[in-house]
Amino acid sequence: MSKIIFLVTYTAKPGKRQDYLKALTNSGILNKVREENGCLGYDFYESPEQEDTLLLVEQWQNADCQKIHMEQPHMKESMVIKDQYIDQTTVVKTSPL
Repeated sequence: MSKIIFLVTYTAKPGKRQDYLKALTNSGILNKVREENGCLGYDFYESPEQEDTLLLVEQWQNADCQKIHMEQPHMKESMVIKDQYIDQTTVVKTSPL
């Protein structure tokens, strides 16, 4: 299997983008994800034009690693945090050429 990339766009509840990032950081979830087997990158980017928009770029060694990632206890915790701060999520799955 080959490398897989997810582009996840989050639309935060009005004025909650920074609160969401702070909650994820303070929980230690980002570090836990980045230490997972097969994680090649897990980085958030902020839109300067859209104050409530975030882009998460996830890079995984393969689809199996990403599937295991989604089953981790810290991902259940991340969903609770997400529900507090995020209104909408869209996901695009891709792979490098």
